[in-house]
Amino acid sequence: MITDVDGDIIPVLNSDEMPTSVPLLVTRNVVIFPCVLSTIFVTRPGSIKLVKEYEKKGDVIGVATQKDPSVETPERNDIFDYGVYARILKVLELPGGGLTAIIQGFGRLKVLDIEKEKPYMVANVKSAPEVFPALKDKEYSTCLEDLTKLATKYIHLNEDIPDETAYAVNNISNEVAKVNYICSNLLFDLNDKMELLAISEYKERLFELMRIVTRELKLQELKRNIREKTRNDIDQQQRNYFLQQQIKNLQAEINNGEMNPDHEELWHTILRKGAPDNVVEMFRREVGKLDQLPQQSPEYNVQRVYLETLANLPWSTVTKDDHNLKRATKVLDKAHSGMEKVKERILEYIAVLSLRNDLKSPILCLYGPPGVGKTSLGKSIADSLRRKYVRISLGGVHDEAEIRGHRRTYIGAMPGRIIKSLLKAGTSNPVVVLDEIDKVSTNNHNGDPSSALLEVLDPEQNNAFHDNYLDVDYDLSKILFIATANDLNTIPRPLLDRMEIIEVSGYITEEKIEIAKRHLVPKKLEATGLKKKGRISFTKTALEKIVEQYTRESGVRQLEKNIDKALRKLALGYASEGIMPFEKITPVEIETLLGKPPYYRDIYQGNDYAGVVTGLAWTSVGGEILFIETSLSKGKGAKLTLTGNLGDVMKESAVLALEYVKSHAEQINVDYRIFDNYNIHIHVPEGATPKDGPSAGITIATSIASALTQRKVRANVAMTGEITLRGKVLPVGGIKEKILAAKRAGITDIMLCKDNAKDIGEISEIYLKGVNFHYVENVKDVWDFALTDELVKNPQVFEIEEDNKNESNGL
Repeated sequence: MITDVDGDIIPVLNSDEMPTSVPLLVTRNVVIFPCVLSTIFVTRPGSIKLVKEYEKKGDVIGVATQKDPSVETPERNDIFDYGVYARILKVLELPGGGLTAIIQGFGRLKVLDIEKEKPYMVANVKSAPEVFPALKDKEYSTCLEDLTKLATKYIHLNEDIPDETAYAVNNISNEVAKVNYICSNLLFDLNDKMELLAISEYKERLFELMRIVTRELKLQELKRNIREKTRNDIDQQQRNYFLQQQIKNLQAEINNGEMNPDHEELWHTILRKGAPDNVVEMFRREVGKLDQLPQQSPEYNVQRVYLETLANLPWSTVTKDDHNLKRATKVLDKAHSGMEKVKERILEYIAVLSLRNDLKSPILCLYGPPGVGKTSLGKSIADSLRRKYVRISLGGVHDEAEIRGHRRTYIGAMPGRIIKSLLKAGTSNPVVVLDEIDKVSTNNHNGDPSSALLEVLDPEQNNAFHDNYLDVDYDLSKILFIATANDLNTIPRPLLDRMEIIEVSGYITEEKIEIAKRHLVPKKLEATGLKKKGRISFTKTALEKIVEQYTRESGVRQLEKNIDKALRKLALGYASEGIMPFEKITPVEIETLLGKPPYYRDIYQGNDYAGVVTGLAWTSVGGEILFIETSLSKGKGAKLTLTGNLGDVMKESAVLALEYVKSHAEQINVDYRIFDNYNIHIHVPEGATPKDGPSAGITIATSIASALTQRKVRANVAMTGEITLRGKVLPVGGIKEKILAAKRAGITDIMLCKDNAKDIGEISEIYLKGVNFHYVENVKDVWDFALTDELVKNPQVFEIEEDNKNESNGL
């Protein structure tokens, strides 16, 4: 007999009284222990039938637990081996068809097999008697007292167990019932409970129960610590939130419920600038963050600078374009001489813009030698359109953040140069000159700035340019971008493809003189303070002397420096003597002021020597003439010597020219045996200057032919063109610069490839005046025009050795 909580006697059936075949009620997640009243929910149809029938009969049934709660129809392998005999004391029906059954457990049983499954499960079982502790077992009693304390502490820590359970644990007097009650009601793992039920000796069950409770108690303490820490964090967050709300309320009371005046000014500024709705909404949120920051906080200044940048951007602010073509033409012509292609393109843009106002701005790239006015042309274009002008120097830029800006997470973050230029201009449609775009660094550890420029200079993308600092999109499509470059080869191909390339070539002498008269001289008179000291002027011949003998460039930078130097010398004389040395500067005074000329104009050197032919070359500072010299010397033959600091391509041109001459020697009446008896030496003067390129091909071939035949080359002729091994003449570039060089040297006839005729058609008539052009298709055409029938004075006689006889070549 076992005594319950209230002291009542609970009968425990003897093992001999237990049946060996019982209806079996299989439970999910519930383990019934002997001597313990338990409540279970019954939902399966077979189990409902069993419970209702045996409530009325009052007979003993078996209760066992299934291993996997998700199995709807368990079989023998799905059921734990041990269970209990029990009686159903009371059944309560639930809404929805289920039942609640109150079950009293008795002794243990072991399930052997399933006898039948319909209408409910019946199993063959055998009794599994338990071994009770000895009376007055002090070890058992002491352990039970410790278990009671541990279980009570565990119940108080576990929020899922009602406090009444602790009362019951402390008031059950029967030592066996108390152990089973704790096993049944504490929230252990199902497998732990089944291990406890499987233990036959109560003393061993008690020790195992203490181990499990101790483990679960530590787990509950850990969970409690985590909950307390989380609760403390939440409390701190709530405290901070309430403090921030109080600060906000106090600020509202101080400002009479109105927005901070400084912040309100920022708000009105961005609304006045006409920012897009998404930007205004984002700005409102950021102002809200600023209101919550104390002004002494470093984050306050960072946030305020960011908001000021957003508010000051010219979102919808634009200047009205001037569509007057006559005025634009006048402005461009006044500021710059020549540059017809550039001017024509700008006038086209203005014309189309006058017809439709939503035209996307073009992306222009002006390339050409230094000093020709590419950068200053951008300022003139802005003036012609009445737009704001901004210049961005890209030379040496090596950080992508210079273009896209820095993210605000970095200390000292700022927007990129594009956004800065808009802040400086104050409008969304300025003229932006991207100066020296060919000198942007590429492929380094700070990113690739040239790749960042792809988005800026793509008309299909730049209407939503994303600056990392702003973190919102900005429309750049209204900006007229003008890039400048000296060399297109250093610009990445994808970037080059996005721009409209316009070549800006060098000036001829007449244009430089006109630029000096109209711009440079007045500018330097003002800079040196001589404008108020009399009517100082340069004669046209004086300016021509400076251009041709003191400068060697396509642009006018060196010309400006020499004019400045001459005027400084005048200023020094005036400051020293008190009188102006002279007011009219002539070529004679130029040498007095600037010294002896460092350069002399490359002029045509005549046709008195065989083998000397004038060629034309392109350099980074404009066009130049060069002389190809060929001489023959007695030797074993088959030796070609090349001097004059020639590059590989030019050397190959010389080899091609010689091979062509050899294979066509009979066309110019040359005995082929001369090549076995004479060595050929080709030289290009000014050996300190590197020379390369294929355009000297026809010049070298003509020089060799002249040296072999000793025939004169036609006077005042220069030529340029690449040749093939079969003598075909190919077109070359830099035609305008080469024509300017020829005119400076006094050349009157220029020989070109027939395919270069299209380039001549694109050049202004002023550059072509005084020069005749002769178009050729092969080297024979060149020789027919360039080589005269007249021999040079004192021609060289070539001796050819054959069969121990000396024979001349008949010349």
